[in-house]
Amino acid sequence: MNRLVLAVVISIAALGSIGQAPQSPQAAAGPYKVLKMAKVGGEGGWDYIYADSAGRRLYIPRRGAPGGSPQAPAATAATPAATTAGDAKPAAPVVQTRLSIYDLDTLELVKEIPEVGGNGTAVDPKSGHGFTSSRAVSMFDTKTMTLIKTIDVAPAAPDGILFDSFNQRVYVFSHPTKDATVIDAKDGSVLGKIDLGGVPEQGVADGNGMLYVVMQDMPGSVTAVDVNTMKAVAHYPLEDKGRCNGLALDAKNHVLFAACGNSGNPPAQPAVPMMVILSSTDGKIITSLPLAGGSDGAAFNPSTMEAFSTQGNGTLTVVKEKSPTSFEVEQNLQTMNGARTIAFDSKTNHILTMSQERGPAPTPPPAGGRGGQGPAIPGSFTIVLIGK
Repeated sequence: MNRLVLAVVISIAALGSIGQAPQSPQAAAGPYKVLKMAKVGGEGGWDYIYADSAGRRLYIPRRGAPGGSPQAPAATAATPAATTAGDAKPAAPVVQTRLSIYDLDTLELVKEIPEVGGNGTAVDPKSGHGFTSSRAVSMFDTKTMTLIKTIDVAPAAPDGILFDSFNQRVYVFSHPTKDATVIDAKDGSVLGKIDLGGVPEQGVADGNGMLYVVMQDMPGSVTAVDVNTMKAVAHYPLEDKGRCNGLALDAKNHVLFAACGNSGNPPAQPAVPMMVILSSTDGKIITSLPLAGGSDGAAFNPSTMEAFSTQGNGTLTVVKEKSPTSFEVEQNLQTMNGARTIAFDSKTNHILTMSQERGPAPTPPPAGGRGGQGPAIPGSFTIVLIGK
């Protein structure tokens, strides 16, 4: 009898994995669910995911591995195997750096631009120019999906990136130099740099001349920037919250949502992630709410008045803005382990994230501490589509 029950359970699980994700207990507790898990494959590192709602494209830079990668044991046309004279079998295949471009509606691969990688992407719909936060920054044509030129931003090490429609400028954030490089989206010229006073991660713009950037420092803060003068005009401390990677903005009500990885002074062990909600006008903290894990991205939907945070432990936290002074955790949804960055499609109200499956993690070091990740399973890279 037990064997029969087990066989039925396995069969149901297998059917549930075809076409869409099986629903978790968390999914039933709120309005959001995983609508689709598109296993698009492709090897190589990744960081940010970017949805161009107007152009209906989804951009994911993939980082290569010269000389081969443990993530790609089988050679393909895109990742030819390297060989060495005298070897009986080929070495591990080379994983190529490229920008993967998907159809935002079908999640099917449209094209890949070779040698255009980096961490994130930003697109100016008006000029049709896209940019990736690579060294050097790559500028490409969104219509022909071809590289236009590269832009030297040294000594910056590009990480986060943001396009602001207010003045058609792109802001590229650098951890080691603690600044933002400002690029004219129309022609790719570098207009200057902004000292942010901390280690910058995600930035948001209000569309009216203000830019806000969350700092990763412990304790953390948000830097407010006047984009006309290209100068920081305020620094909003987040009390004892830090390791903040995500930032979202309700521009109408001037509310910021900072997704922070830890709290406490000294920092709590184990970590206590929190969403700090504060005024973008003066930095006054309104409240703080618990997150289901350590975040690496946040977004806000003005049509539903909800903020979202994606966490590396495979959860999505939804915060409902009941009023400009009242907020609550509406849902913690199970997504996919490692799905830590986020994109929001304003046309469909869908949230997108991504991850890949991994094998067993290696044994932690004998002296204690956190062990490394398990090896990535080839072909398992997946785009996760979330909605109501």
